[in-house]
Amino acid sequence: MAFLEALITGSIAGGVYGLLALGLSLQYGVARILNLAYGEAVILASIATFFLYQGFGLSPLASLAVLPFLFFLLHLLFHRALLLPLVGRTLALNGTTEGRIILLTFGISFLVQGLLAAEWGGRIFSYSYLSQGVSMGPSAVALNRLLACVLGLTLVGLTHLFLTRTRIGMAIRALSREPEEVLLVGVPAARLAGYLFAVGGGIAAAAGVLFSMFQAVTPAMGPELTLKALVVVVLGGLHGALGALTGGLVLGVAEALVTRFVSPGLSLAAVYGLFVLGVLYLRGQRETARQ
Repeated sequence: MAFLEALITGSIAGGVYGLLALGLSLQYGVARILNLAYGEAVILASIATFFLYQGFGLSPLASLAVLPFLFFLLHLLFHRALLLPLVGRTLALNGTTEGRIILLTFGISFLVQGLLAAEWGGRIFSYSYLSQGVSMGPSAVALNRLLACVLGLTLVGLTHLFLTRTRIGMAIRALSREPEEVLLVGVPAARLAGYLFAVGGGIAAAAGVLFSMFQAVTPAMGPELTLKALVVVVLGGLHGALGALTGGLVLGVAEALVTRFVSPGLSLAAVYGLFVLGVLYLRGQRETARQ
């Protein structure tokens, strides 16, 4: 019974983790930018949702319709002003350029964390929204968690359909696999990569809105969310929405099992453990491919 309850709880969290990782997967897998400030976008959206709900009575569902678009515009501006000069028009990155991009996003992450700490310190942002329980077999789940999971799965599913059933989606998949070849057939690789980086920012904002519905957040949680998104990307791969969803489910269930049967304080250790296992698995796959 306890095992089944942990599976249900973990699967519900996994739906939101899948959406969380999808944005980073687009930014890194297609736009070639490992954005270490990704978690800060999630936290900013969560805090904005808190203030819109507490200050103006705006439903989180309304925030879900507004904030992703605003974050899309902010990330598009960020890409064109700071990242495009580093990435270049051909997306042909070498080790030095990738290192500069990582350092830039790392610096942005520290800057945002510093500003948030200066304004709010260790304040906890939490609000009550649809917190009544819903019976699901052997356990009861808060309605806000269930709604967040359904919305997360819906957004991941729509993204999957867009990537697999449209001509633009076909160009995006080609760009993720052969960025130099798509230039030969007239695909504006740099412009498309910029839009996808911005879409990743919008998805981060959507994940932040959903997280705020059922979880308290603090200004210092950005790096933790970036790490979780990276773990899911490593587990699920870079080239698809379904991979992000699979990785999210694995992470959510692993966290729930550790929290239930080991210790709630060790759930983050489970995240690190999965990250190490994922890296070792990829390294093994790479060695096998070389042989």
